[in-house]
Amino acid sequence: MKRKHKTYSRPKRPFDKARLEEEAGIIEEFGLKNKREIWKAEARTKSIREKAKKLISAKPEEQQALFNKLNKIGLKVNSISSVLSLNKQDYMRRRLQTIVVAKKLASTSKQARQLIVHKKVFVDGKAVNSPSYIVPVEFENKITLKEKKKLNKKEINRGK
Repeated sequence: MKRKHKTYSRPKRPFDKARLEEEAGIIEEFGLKNKREIWKAEARTKSIREKAKKLISAKPEEQQALFNKLNKIGLKVNSISSVLSLNKQDYMRRRLQTIVVAKKLASTSKQARQLIVHKKVFVDGKAVNSPSYIVPVEFENKITLKEKKKLNKKEINRGK
């Protein structure tokens, strides 16, 4: 079995007031469980930016491959400079939890998170129970809620 490594790194200064206030605002805006989710998004955007930096001197075809990959997951980019300007909020807007709220399937971020964790949200017909799932653009319109079963009076009487 392969060892699983951390996908984020903790901040160097744990009690930096400006960072703490910024993270509190992000947690409130996106309805996150803890700050680890912010750090993971930060790490993902950092790795995307590092790939873009390596591709600055590369062929246009290789750059276009990165742009296509990022456009598939919904990060609208068309140049290296737009990739380098991505931030963690851009990445967080592509999370399933945020998109469920944006599509008005849930009234709050916390409610969206609960629906997702309880497998009530389907993406392209498959139940997804991870609020941090990054929704590709092609599946954005295929997000649905689980149908509630309605019992008729005969079934209710039989149960007694």
